[in-house]
Amino acid sequence: MSEREVDLVVIGTGPGGEALAGGAARAGLEVVAVEQHLVGGECPYYGCIPSKMMLRAADTLAEARRAGLLAGDVEVVPSWRPVAERVSAEATAGWDDTAAVQRLEDAGGRLARGTGRLVGERRVVVTAADGTETTYVARRGVVLNPGTRPAAPPLPGLEGTPYWTNRDAVRATGLPGTLAVLGGGPIGCELAQTFARFGVRVTVVQHGERLLPRDEPEAAAVLTDALVADGVRVLTGVAATGVDHADGAFTLALDDGQELRADQLLVAAGRTPNLDLVGLDSIGLDAAARALEVDDRLHVVGDDGPLPWLWAIGDVVGEGAYTHVSMYQSAIALRDLLGEEGAPARYDALPHTTFTDPEVAGAGLTEAAARDAGLRVRVGSTRLEDSSRGFTHGPGATGIVKVVEDADRGVLVGATVVGPAAGEIQAVLTLAIHAAVPVASLREMIWAYPTFHRAIDSALADLS
Repeated sequence: MSEREVDLVVIGTGPGGEALAGGAARAGLEVVAVEQHLVGGECPYYGCIPSKMMLRAADTLAEARRAGLLAGDVEVVPSWRPVAERVSAEATAGWDDTAAVQRLEDAGGRLARGTGRLVGERRVVVTAADGTETTYVARRGVVLNPGTRPAAPPLPGLEGTPYWTNRDAVRATGLPGTLAVLGGGPIGCELAQTFARFGVRVTVVQHGERLLPRDEPEAAAVLTDALVADGVRVLTGVAATGVDHADGAFTLALDDGQELRADQLLVAAGRTPNLDLVGLDSIGLDAAARALEVDDRLHVVGDDGPLPWLWAIGDVVGEGAYTHVSMYQSAIALRDLLGEEGAPARYDALPHTTFTDPEVAGAGLTEAAARDAGLRVRVGSTRLEDSSRGFTHGPGATGIVKVVEDADRGVLVGATVVGPAAGEIQAVLTLAIHAAVPVASLREMIWAYPTFHRAIDSALADLS
């Protein structure tokens, strides 16, 4: 085993890890970035980018089908071929990370292809595919950005079957006739709607009582209606108890006594953090942890407080499995390890969007979370279709705007938008929460007419 001394080792090159490694290298540090799979992580190859291309394609089919109500007859003949070709060629370059590796190297960093694990303070062993091991001793420290992998629930009969995860779904070159989706979170809902709009008969099985359990219940209700309108069968409050695969088809046993048969099974039942792979036990941390505790500069917290040589960013920090969170954290951690000043991490206005049709966007606290936090809450809401823009837009404008106010401070602490381009509309509400803009000041604004975002003013007027 060879041993090398460097300034910084970054384990995992998801969006945040890649950005941090490149930034540290440009600042003059000797950086080694460790990656077992693809530089760039889940987002550009299996998540954000390819899935949104798929959703965009499905949305064009839905919009074409609405044309008959507004503009005349349109014949729609779906084809998956251009979708698969675009995902492969434009989004992922055939799942090749050559360009990302070149970016890292152009910044002055070095890639160590293999698995990286801590073996003590500032020490990382990288095991290459051929079994060769190299130990890196990090003078400045180590950054953990190992990310997550699709979770496989312990369902009897599931292991060994050719079920899909999101990674398989985005690589699909053809479509099944029927699809069962296990999980009603953002990934499950986005992919269910996508495939349904291409003619696949889709059933979503959600263990919880509603879809999108981390969002407002009103948002889940709107999305459920939209999926049903697209032909998706939605089963909530139902759990799968077993899986059988025979003769090229899946059979799911459900705890209500039903059996669900489908040509393909998509498991979208959450993510597993890759913390079990990075050697946490070698420095006295729990290798079975679901998330790492960090301080507001992203230092990992041990038994005796923050570790000055160890940072963690991304999904494993537990502040949301979002690319924008990882990128935000990478900037804070980079400033810290370079000794630069800057604002600490805060998550009170953290935004998120599920890119279904309608989109579901939120920021800050839900009403229930705000009440659980002990706040005196006022809530206002309005239907998007009741706005002038919703009226003129016609089909596809269904949605809501909901705002949650801390009545004692007179500022918003949460907001949800469901509707066309909800993720864009949400930006003004995210800003209001982040900057603690008084609700009274928001009520004094001039909201452009007729726009979807003008519905925010109606929701503010409804605060009670």
